[in-house]
Amino acid sequence: MQKITTCLWFDGQAEDAMNFYVSIFKNSKVLSVMRWPKGHADEGKVLVTTFELDGVPFQALNGGPQFKFNEAMSQSIDCKTQEEVDYFWEKLTEGGEPGVCSWLKDKFGVSWQVVPEQLPRLLLDPDRAKAGRVMSAMMQMSKIDIAKIEAAARG
Repeated sequence: MQKITTCLWFDGQAEDAMNFYVSIFKNSKVLSVMRWPKGHADEGKVLVTTFELDGVPFQALNGGPQFKFNEAMSQSIDCKTQEEVDYFWEKLTEGGEPGVCSWLKDKFGVSWQVVPEQLPRLLLDPDRAKAGRVMSAMMQMSKIDIAKIEAAARG
């Protein structure tokens, strides 16, 4: 059992969000859907869902309109190829909005970073001029283009 699970707060969209995410990530599944019990004002409506995205546990809570998502908390997806970057970017920006430097917001307002594995490696390169060129290239992008950051690294 994993000790830490991310809980995402929604205003009535917990089940829709869970189904959306599970449809995007391979090796994902719905674990449970808890509904309000009989006699409660919201009887039968979804209260909490639990699910896994590629083996990572999540909860989605229908907590109400009090809190909204913002960029202070995001989910980061490590990608091996441009095809993976393109896939997750396309799926998660559907109804959402692209941001800058690998960030986006999905249609529920959740922030994601779609990060090719080359990016952190190049940004941490001991050759600080090389890392600086990669940083400059990244700062001009929304979705990360691996070929362009690798070209920037080469100078």
